[in-house]
Amino acid sequence: MSKKVALVTGASSGIGREFARIHAAKGGDLVIIARRKDKLNELKQELEKKHNIKVKVIAKDLTLPKAPIEIYNEVKEAGIQVDYLINNAGFGGRGYFHERPMELDLQMIQVNIVTLTALTRLFLPDFVKRNSGKILNVSSTASLMAGPLQAVYYASKAYVTSFSNAIAQELHDTNITVTALLPGGTETEFAKTADLSNTPLFAKTVSPYVVAREGYDAMLKGKLDVIAGVTASQSVMLSMLSFIPKKVMLKQIYQMQQEK
Repeated sequence: MSKKVALVTGASSGIGREFARIHAAKGGDLVIIARRKDKLNELKQELEKKHNIKVKVIAKDLTLPKAPIEIYNEVKEAGIQVDYLINNAGFGGRGYFHERPMELDLQMIQVNIVTLTALTRLFLPDFVKRNSGKILNVSSTASLMAGPLQAVYYASKAYVTSFSNAIAQELHDTNITVTALLPGGTETEFAKTADLSNTPLFAKTVSPYVVAREGYDAMLKGKLDVIAGVTASQSVMLSMLSFIPKKVMLKQIYQMQQEK
């Protein structure tokens, strides 16, 4: 059996880096993508030495509109066949929507929605032609509700889950699967970047390895959705979503995202 190649965006840290490590441990080659070339090269050296695999590094700013086509072209020019597309890159940001810098929220939409959609659109026809391949899109438990003080982030993740589920059904009669991973609060750079470190929402977190492992396994099994790494309190909250009045839920989420 030939080696499977996984392409992982946002691979320089957090869940993305753990995806790369998990795939490498299975003997698979990688294409790893992020802005920080030094971090990617460190990961490349680690994985190639430890697992005797090949890792291609692509340093790319995914907020730039041309990034997806440039990535696709570089992969094709290198003669690499991608078997697993793992759209992991994404970021958030806390604050009142009308006060936050608009360019930051537009960049968030670009990475969380546009880049993910474009990469899927670019690679999926190749998967269909071969009738094989797996896509894992990293969404969030935030996709299941609205998020005051993170309005654009929550909305962007709702798109990811909906989009993933829809194309999964479109591909139901093929050997291609699309999985949405919905992590809870995870111990990554996300909280710091999104200014959420000192909020109740991130008071308890789980390791990125746990989330990546559950997501990767679900992708291999072709599951539609997987909720991973949620704490007990988060699990209770998620289970009550359909019972709590929306205004009450919005108030609770708003309070959870305020600084202590």
